[in-house]
Amino acid sequence: MVITPQRNIVSRTWGTSVGKKSVIAVTGAIFLIYVIAHMLGNLKVFFGIQAFDAYAQHLREIGEAIVGYEGVLWILRVVLLTSLVLHMWAAFSLWYKAKKARPVGYQHRQRWEGSYAARTMRWGGVIIFLFIVWHILDLTTGTVNPLPGESSAYMKLVASFDRWYVSLFYILAVVALGFHIRHGLWSAIQTFGANSALKQNALKTLAFVVAAVITIGFAIVPLAVMTGLVR
Repeated sequence: MVITPQRNIVSRTWGTSVGKKSVIAVTGAIFLIYVIAHMLGNLKVFFGIQAFDAYAQHLREIGEAIVGYEGVLWILRVVLLTSLVLHMWAAFSLWYKAKKARPVGYQHRQRWEGSYAARTMRWGGVIIFLFIVWHILDLTTGTVNPLPGESSAYMKLVASFDRWYVSLFYILAVVALGFHIRHGLWSAIQTFGANSALKQNALKTLAFVVAAVITIGFAIVPLAVMTGLVR
């Protein structure tokens, strides 16, 4: 009798569609928490330069006595980068598996309806990824920001969004983020069991409201700079 070795926990979890969906859900939850916190931090720009710069400095000093200056920020960056890699890997794996298993005989309407959400998530994800790269180069490293590195966080933000094409790209990215969050949050909730039609409609509304609030919360900052409300 041939005994098949038991698959390890990684293969049994991440090697299945359910496991990959769980990876997407967990990493998506990490991103959602970060995005909400980041949005709230961005809104401090409406309280003026001192409040915003103090917030930016505070982020660098959190936990300084334990992990050093900017230590918490670097831990957060590692967690987010790891989550991003896992999120993209799981999403690509599921997409590739579905593509290989897709029957040839789909009708056009069925294929369009079934793939709309997937296309939105896929291309929205690409836009968001490109935006993250630009955002890091602009406001984190200062590589593409018009102001020198020693300038205040507030002034760098204003200088960045004074460029109409940066503001336009930012707004496009946060709209894509909104679609991504709406579908992703709804999918994650479904995974944990929203069976009744009433519950599904309520949770769809919740996902839409969360996505809309986040989209508006981010988009209002470049719009405020472009209209002169924030200078």
